[in-house]
Amino acid sequence: MTQPSDPPDPADAVDRANSLKGVIRKTLAFIRRHVPPGVRLLLGLVLIVGGVFGFLPVLGFWMIPLGIAVAAMDITPIWRYFIGK
Repeated sequence: MTQPSDPPDPADAVDRANSLKGVIRKTLAFIRRHVPPGVRLLLGLVLIVGGVFGFLPVLGFWMIPLGIAVAAMDITPIWRYFIGK
């Protein structure tokens, strides 16, 4: 007979969420420094369109929020909303 596994620790979920936020923050900072403004908007739109086809093997629905975040870097009011200023 197998014993029931221990319930998941909420602290682990918080640590994973904070780690994911850090990765996203670093990725967006890299894109902001190394990709020219017009290309960022185009890249964001391509990510959004690719996310629509998320049911395909290589593409994924994760591309939609990333595309919105990348495209928002060139649209000042939306970027201010994202960073909270």
